[in-house]
Amino acid sequence: MFVMHFRISQLLLLLFTFISINTYSENYPVRGRVVDKFSRLPVANANVMIYGQPDKNASTDSTGVFVIEDVTPGICQLSVTCIGYKNLLSPEYIVSAKLPPVELELEENTSKLAEVTIKTTPFRRLKSSPVSLQIIGLGEIEKSPGGNRDISRIVRSYPGVSFSPIGYRNDLIVRGGSPSENRFYLDGIEIPNINHFATQGASGGPVSILNADLIREVQFYTGAFPANMGGALSSVMDIRLRDGNTDDNSFKATLGASEVSLSGAGHFGERTTYLFSIRQSYLQLLFKVLGLPFLPNYIDGQFKIKTRITDKDEIVFLGLTGIDRMKLNTDEKGEDAEYILSYLPRIEQQTFTLGASYKHYAGKNVQTVSIGYNYLANQNLKYKNNDDSNTDNLTLDLSSHEQKVSLRADNRTFGERWTLIEGIETYYAKYDDKTFQRLYINSGQTILKQNTELGIWGWGAFASARYVTPDERLTANLGMRLDGCSYSSEMTRFWENISPTLSLSYRIIPKLAINAAAGLYHQLPAYTALGYTDANGTYANKSLKYMRVVNVNLGTEWNVNDQIVVSLEGFYKRYSRVPLSVIDGIPLACKGNDYGVVGNELLTPDADGRAYGMEASMRWQIAGKLTSVASLTFFRSEYRSGNNAEYIASAWDNRFIANVSGTYELPRNWSIGAKLSAIGGSPYTPYDEVKSSLVEAWDVQGRPYYDYTRYNEGRLDAFAQLDVRVDKNYYFKGWRLGIYLDLQNVTKSILRQPDVLMSTGVIENPEAPASEQRYKMKYIKQESGTLLPTIGFTVEF
Repeated sequence: MFVMHFRISQLLLLLFTFISINTYSENYPVRGRVVDKFSRLPVANANVMIYGQPDKNASTDSTGVFVIEDVTPGICQLSVTCIGYKNLLSPEYIVSAKLPPVELELEENTSKLAEVTIKTTPFRRLKSSPVSLQIIGLGEIEKSPGGNRDISRIVRSYPGVSFSPIGYRNDLIVRGGSPSENRFYLDGIEIPNINHFATQGASGGPVSILNADLIREVQFYTGAFPANMGGALSSVMDIRLRDGNTDDNSFKATLGASEVSLSGAGHFGERTTYLFSIRQSYLQLLFKVLGLPFLPNYIDGQFKIKTRITDKDEIVFLGLTGIDRMKLNTDEKGEDAEYILSYLPRIEQQTFTLGASYKHYAGKNVQTVSIGYNYLANQNLKYKNNDDSNTDNLTLDLSSHEQKVSLRADNRTFGERWTLIEGIETYYAKYDDKTFQRLYINSGQTILKQNTELGIWGWGAFASARYVTPDERLTANLGMRLDGCSYSSEMTRFWENISPTLSLSYRIIPKLAINAAAGLYHQLPAYTALGYTDANGTYANKSLKYMRVVNVNLGTEWNVNDQIVVSLEGFYKRYSRVPLSVIDGIPLACKGNDYGVVGNELLTPDADGRAYGMEASMRWQIAGKLTSVASLTFFRSEYRSGNNAEYIASAWDNRFIANVSGTYELPRNWSIGAKLSAIGGSPYTPYDEVKSSLVEAWDVQGRPYYDYTRYNEGRLDAFAQLDVRVDKNYYFKGWRLGIYLDLQNVTKSILRQPDVLMSTGVIENPEAPASEQRYKMKYIKQESGTLLPTIGFTVEF
């Protein structure tokens, strides 16, 4: 990403310069192989076609190999048909000089009965989840306006996903749920968070840790979660990486004002391929030039190595790492900078995931064994007035680590009508925390000292069955999951944490289907909560239980034609066993959208909540021309502190979300896209002016305290913004040059937040006892609404 604050006239001049360049564009062959999904044997005489271009096709030879010559560069899908096999529509590929050979898997069609005929469309579907699932391909990842190739931002175009215009954070807020309620998987290996500068105990952060160059597609579940992907209450993001290049070694470089990156794909020998990516940010330099009070910097890297041991056995190794460091720019002046510097700590984080999976194809049975290791180190350091010359000024010194080793084994059996999955998993998680923190509780300062080390064994089992009727009108999925761990005697009773799910899809007519799902899901509270200890060093939150949600969905899907799909879906979520903050009296689920740590406090499992609403969406796609998504969500998100308390709006109760986005392909490899987003005003809690003005209270936190007796009484105004993106690609004989301009908030919409209460540093009553002294306070106006232009350059060679 290349971020520069050009004037609009300069940007237009730059665009016209590129328009004036008339470069010859190469066409390229598309090569690949078609195999039987289960036997792994080649499929001969299959017809492979570029979807939407019937004249661009080829047949496979006796070894399953095909070559489609003279294909126009750009993003495309492949359609495969063959007698005796089910039709296939592939994920999206980028046709260029460096497109590796693709492998397409066909599933045998054993049915001899007449089936419901549905005209082929560019929208892929998975029968494993007929409801609450979005499949995001390369086209949207590469060219989503305002997305900057960041998965957490791209999914905001879909129904039920809120976005936070405050602070440019990537918090994933789905159907009124907390950012801590999401789970992420990378080629089947769980990763705890997909963002840099993550909020420990939740998710989110300002920028993705994943390089989109390595991603094939994303399957995003907002309900009806697969039984083999446990621990989620709001969403599951299943990220699929592409394979390396079996024929060649290719590389892609990005250079900009904020980061430099290099990714590559290639092979070691005939059976082993690789992918890698490494990025170095130098945002510290850019933010210092822009006069911002904080200076973030990060490095991240990824790799994937895949080896085909035999035609029926393969093993994959993958890794993901991020190193983050946020310094404070104490030289920056001004009220806004002064406020941020008063509370924001210096942050250092290191995170990495390593995983390996072995897969064996045994006819209609596929066995997989995988092992994963996750690690997070989080350090926060803060001094009063950022003066570290005196140890008495220390207000926060946090050092904590999370580690998890997991082992999983499953078997999948693919029958004529039934598909069965059964598996087991176990893990060992270790959490340690060494923290010194000054707090102001009730009527005086206190010091919190944590020196804890927690180890937990966990286990789970899952099974699911999918049935499809002979005419394929009805698809039914039944799943069951059990979870338990050694944290407490109650949590060991896995039979109390049963997660059953059922989803149904019935196609009334070929173009119209009714979908429904119901499930009960469980999630372990954050390690920060489980490992919290009292003054005696005893784990203080032993009463916590697995959090629970009942999730019900009902909707319909209408294939208007082969280019447009319209869906309408209602949802209801009922939460229980939610941790409740004893100090603040609010659910822990209402925290987690700020930097730092969530959950390291005294909690009880007494809160509950609910979220319900209606979603409508339309996807319009013309192969090779247009990709468009429109969505509208109306919802409520509410919590309460106990069964007898009244429901109050949660921190995520925006009431409505609306998005319209589209990208259109123009001649000469140009494309233009736009996205209009609108969201209802967030609720907010007024400040406790009396408490905040106390010298002892302000000095330990550096920011105002909320009046939780008036929790979320206020509400901000609604907000809307328009993003525009222009892409241009130049294709040469052996390489490609890509240039894009992304303009976020073109309309310069103003986001108005509550005025911030801040200390002037002047004590009004210096003659009073220290515990009664108060600062003279002031309010700082909080408005933002700048146009953010981004220019990106990539070279693939």
